[in-house]
Amino acid sequence: MNAGQQHIRGQAAMAPLSAQGSTARVRDPDATRHRILEAAFDQIYHHGYQGMRLDDVIAATGLTKGALYHHFANKLALGYAVVDEVIAGVIDQLWLQPLRASARPLAELTRIISELHQAAGHDLMTYGCPLNNLAQEMSPLDEGFRRRIDQLYLHWRKGLVEALDRAARIGELRPGVDTTRVAAFIVAALSGCIGMAKNSQRKDELLLCTRSLVEYLEQLRHA
Repeated sequence: MNAGQQHIRGQAAMAPLSAQGSTARVRDPDATRHRILEAAFDQIYHHGYQGMRLDDVIAATGLTKGALYHHFANKLALGYAVVDEVIAGVIDQLWLQPLRASARPLAELTRIISELHQAAGHDLMTYGCPLNNLAQEMSPLDEGFRRRIDQLYLHWRKGLVEALDRAARIGELRPGVDTTRVAAFIVAALSGCIGMAKNSQRKDELLLCTRSLVEYLEQLRHA
C-alpha cells in the first residue's frame, strides 16, 4: 500500500462508530469519493496525470462512470482533487504531523530524514516523489496544477518553518538561523535526493544524500 492509499484509508477508518445503520447512506458518498481518489492517485503516481485514463480509474474502483462523474466533473477536477486532498494529506501525515506532535522538533526532523531510506519502498525508489513528479509534468502545462502544487510546496515549507522556529524557542536550534531559508533548502534537497534515487533505483544513493542533509541540520543545533 502506498502513502496515498494509507492516507485515504486512514481517513475512512476515522469515521465515528455511531455513523452506522440509519446513517450508512450518508457515509456512502464519502467512501465512494475516497475510492475514486485512491485509484486516481495510484494511476497518476504510476503513469503520470496525462497517462491516467478514467476508464482505468473506474475499473480499479468497480464503480460506474456515472458514479465517478457524480463526484468529479471531469479528469481535470479529479487531478486537482488528488493534489489538494491526497498528496497534501501525504505531506501532512509523513512530515508535518510528526513535527507538530514532537516536543523536540529538530530531533524529530533529523529522525524522519535519517530513516527515509529505510521507509523507502519499491514505489518511492521506482516512481519518486508524487508532488515533484506532478510539478515537473504539469506545472508548465496547466496553471491550475501549477498554483495548487505551488501552494502545497509553500504549505510544506511553512510547516517546517513553524517546527524550526519552535526548535529555536526551546533551545534546540542555535540563535540567528534563518528558518525560512533552511525550510526551503530542506524541501529542495529532499526533492533532489528522492529524484536522484529514483533515477539510480538504489537506496544507497538516497542514504548518501539524506545523510548529508542530516549533517547540515546537526550543524544548526545549539551547542
